Amino acid sequence: MAKILCVLYDDPVAGPPASYARDGLPHIERYPDGQTPPTPSAVDFTPGELLGSVSGELGLRRFLEERGHTLVVTSDKEGPDSVFDRELADADVVVSQPFWPAYLTAERIARAPRLKLALTAGIGSDHVDLEAAIRHGVTVAEVTYCNSISVAEHVVMMILSLVRDYLPANRIVHEGGWNIADAVSRSYDLEGMHVGTVAAGRIGTAVLRRLKPFDVHLHYTDRHRLPREVEEELGLTFHPSAQDMAPVCDVVTVNAPLHPETEGLFGDELLGTMKRGAYLVNTARARIADRDAVVRALESGRLAGYAGDVWYPQPAPPDHPWRTMPHHGMTPHMSGSSLSAQARYAAGTREILEAWLDGTPIREEYLIVDGGKLAGAGAHSYSSGSKA
Repeated sequence: MAKILCVLYDDPVAGPPASYARDGLPHIERYPDGQTPPTPSAVDFTPGELLGSVSGELGLRRFLEERGHTLVVTSDKEGPDSVFDRELADADVVVSQPFWPAYLTAERIARAPRLKLALTAGIGSDHVDLEAAIRHGVTVAEVTYCNSISVAEHVVMMILSLVRDYLPANRIVHEGGWNIADAVSRSYDLEGMHVGTVAAGRIGTAVLRRLKPFDVHLHYTDRHRLPREVEEELGLTFHPSAQDMAPVCDVVTVNAPLHPETEGLFGDELLGTMKRGAYLVNTARARIADRDAVVRALESGRLAGYAGDVWYPQPAPPDHPWRTMPHHGMTPHMSGSSLSAQARYAAGTREILEAWLDGTPIREEYLIVDGGKLAGAGAHSYSSGSKA
């Protein structure tokens, strides 16, 4: 029998919701590229309920315990005395989320001799040291595409919020004010701007598609160039690198995985080449941007705004400078954890566990590392040397 160690974020401060704002969720038949949503044999949860926090347990307990397996769920993941570290020693499977990552470092993997599967409930497995997983024969999988559109919607929301300066205007209302000049003094139209994405995978392409109706000029850079018909359909300009693209854009959105080629990409040098008053949105991974360089760029006016929901470390400490820097639109890491997305990534987690426990193949598109090498989505998105 297997021991599954599941690390999820804390329940709401006031406890799990007694009711929800909406009844049910729209049914999604297929993702935009034709991939089907998760197809587990069954689910033991109500779609649209809070599943990603500790009490939600991703709807896994009944399924696992009826099969005789052990499920340990915790939010305590930091330090040698954490529940995560204590339980890791004899865990067969670790389930974690990008929103509340249990960092599976090389040291932790070495201390977990039974560990065979590191499963991300969501997308983005950079909290796992992939090189260590390869060395120790650990399969790494994630629920590919389950929340890509959720993140893309969040990106578009943040771009509009920054350019139109929505958050300060909303704050004026909360504070009882009405000064229109204050409300519009940093507000612009997105129309006509040049907007570029670093990476045009599922999320980046979805962002481009959603921005096209705003009559903007669209740009992208990616190590895999899009088909010509997609470039022509969306009116895209391709750039061979972020260094080539960033200087021509009014807005840059980062939708790339974290790996050695992207870590620290937006530092003083690249930010210094961007247009004065450009906007940067990063819902990918915090370490793609240099923390202090972003603060300096906002304080100097090089950047007119920065928004995102990814931090390092996560959760961010109270004194993290991104909490108090000017002209930001930061949120906790939530873009891919809407209640809609939770239903999909919980179902996908069960689908992967069913396959692993039954000894049947895990969907190729869910795989990041398998058989001692990068595989599936991992071979497309990551590069050798990727670490937590």
